[in-house]
Amino acid sequence: MRKGKLWSLALIMLLVLSTALAACGDDGKKEGASNSGDSGKSGGKEKTLVFGRGGDSTSLDPSRVTEGETFKVTVNLFETLVNFGEEDTTIHPGLAKEWETSDDGLTYTFHLQEGVKFHDGSDFNADAVVANFARWAGGDAEMFPYYSSMFGGFNGDEEAVIESVTAEDENTVVFKLKRAQAPFLKNLAMSMFAISSPEAFAKGDDDYERNPVGTGPFKFVEWKPNDSITIEKNEDYWQEGLPKLDKVVFRSIPDNAARLNALTIGEIDLADGINPSDGEKIENDSNLQLFERPSMNVGYLGLTVTRPPFDKKEVRQAMNYAIDKQTIIDSFFEGRAEMAKNPMPSSISGYNDDIEEYEYNPEKAKELLKEAGLPDGFEMELWAMPVPRPYMPDGTKVAEVIQKNLADVGIKAKIVSYEWATYLDKASKGEADAFMLGWTGDNGDADNFLYVLLDEDNIGSNNYTYFKNEETHKLFLEAQTEVDEDKRNELYEKAQEILHDEAPWVPLAHSTPLLGGAADLTGFVPHPTGSDLLSNVDFK
Repeated sequence: MRKGKLWSLALIMLLVLSTALAACGDDGKKEGASNSGDSGKSGGKEKTLVFGRGGDSTSLDPSRVTEGETFKVTVNLFETLVNFGEEDTTIHPGLAKEWETSDDGLTYTFHLQEGVKFHDGSDFNADAVVANFARWAGGDAEMFPYYSSMFGGFNGDEEAVIESVTAEDENTVVFKLKRAQAPFLKNLAMSMFAISSPEAFAKGDDDYERNPVGTGPFKFVEWKPNDSITIEKNEDYWQEGLPKLDKVVFRSIPDNAARLNALTIGEIDLADGINPSDGEKIENDSNLQLFERPSMNVGYLGLTVTRPPFDKKEVRQAMNYAIDKQTIIDSFFEGRAEMAKNPMPSSISGYNDDIEEYEYNPEKAKELLKEAGLPDGFEMELWAMPVPRPYMPDGTKVAEVIQKNLADVGIKAKIVSYEWATYLDKASKGEADAFMLGWTGDNGDADNFLYVLLDEDNIGSNNYTYFKNEETHKLFLEAQTEVDEDKRNELYEKAQEILHDEAPWVPLAHSTPLLGGAADLTGFVPHPTGSDLLSNVDFK
C-alpha cells in the first residue's frame, strides 16, 4: 500500500525491506511438521518429515530383532549387499554393484561399490562384509534370531548354509555355501543383513543397539524411548543427490485415532497403521493422500502346542472352526483384506489354493472339543496385540470378537496384553496359550513364511507356537535346495496340507495396509516388506 505523503516514506521503505527479507528467507522448500524444535510447515530451509507410527522400535541393530518397527527406521540407516526393487522383491544391486554365481550354486562372488564410507568415517570394503557375517555366524538364536532362520544355523551347526565368507581383495567378497539355497540372494537383501561398521559394533553389542552406524542415506541422531527417533541426512552419501530430506522424525503414537488426528491437523506428514474404516476419510480430504501397501502379510492367532490343551490337534482344529473370520474382516478391514486359510498369502509362489478352508462352524468346534475330552470347554488366556500392525489394525477389538466366538463353544478366554517388546519376548518363550501376531514377508519367498514361522529350527526365534513336524521339516529343507521352481512349489503345497491339518495357527487375514500422507508429499512408495526407503521422499 502506497501513500503520497513524505511522512510515510520511512514506513513504506521498512515494509518493503521486511517483505524482501522474508522472501529471501524462503527458498521454496517445505519444512515438515515437527515437535522437535523445527518451525513447522511454513517455509524454512530444512526439510523434515515426521512419520507417525503405532509403536517404538525395540532396537536399532537390525540383525538382533524380528519386528517391523525397527526395520522401518534401520532400512534408512543401513544398506545390504543387494536390494529389492522399489515396489517388489526382485533383486537389484546394492552395496554390491555386480555378482557371479557358480554353476553348482555353491559360490557367490560379489564386487562391491568403491569409495563408500560408514557414518563414522570408516571404510566400507570386503573386510567389513566379512566382519559382519563373522559376527552373526558366531552368535546364537537369542542374539541373532534371523540368521539361523535364513541361513540354517551358526558356526559348528550341521545345517548351517554358509561355509565361509572371505575377502578376495578390497572390493571383492566370496561366499561359499555348504548346500545350494534357492532364496540366498533374497535372504541377503533382507533388512536384518544390512552391513554395519565393524568399528562401531566392536564397542559392544548392547551399546550398538542404541548407536547404529551404517552406510545409508540417513544417520542416527537421537532416540527418545516410546516417543521419537530422529535421523538426519548423510551429507557424504555415495548416491549423488540423495536423500532429498534433511531430517526424519519417527514419532510413536500408539492410538490409531490420535495418529490420524495428528496427520489431519498437520502435526505429522505421514502415518501408517491407518484403520481401513478411515481410508475414505483420507481420500476425501484435499490436504491428504492415501497410500496402499502391496499385500504380502498374514495375521494369525498362534496356539502354543506345548501348552495343554493346545497339545491336542482336535483342540487346535476346534479353535479354527470356532472363530468367525468373515465378521472380523468385515468389521475391522473394510473389505481391504483377504480371508486367510494358509500361513502365507496367495501372492507368494507355492501357495496351495486347493486347501479347503476351516469354515465358521461352532457345532463342529464343540464336537472336536468333546473328542478331545473337553465337552465343557476350558479356560485360557488370549493375548491381544498392544499396537496396530499392518496385518492387524486393532488387536484389542479383534481379540474381543475372538473371545465372544470362543465363549459360544464353551471356551472362556481372558484377554491379556503387555507392552510390545515384552509381549514379543514372552510369546517367543512359549508363555502364551494363544497369541495374536502376524508377519509381513521379508523377501517374497515361501521359505520366509513357512520355514521361518513354523519349522522346528526356528522354535524360540520366529516359531512362537513351538510346533514341530518331521515331515514338514524335510519338505522345507528340500525346498531350500531345489532350484526348479515347479518342484519347489509342489513341496510347499504338500507342506501346507500338513500344516492345515495340524492347525498350529488360526490364520485370520491377509490385509492391504493403509498409510496416509500430506498432499504435498512426493516420492513415497510403500514397499510390500513394510520397510520403506525414504531417500527419494520430498515435498512439493
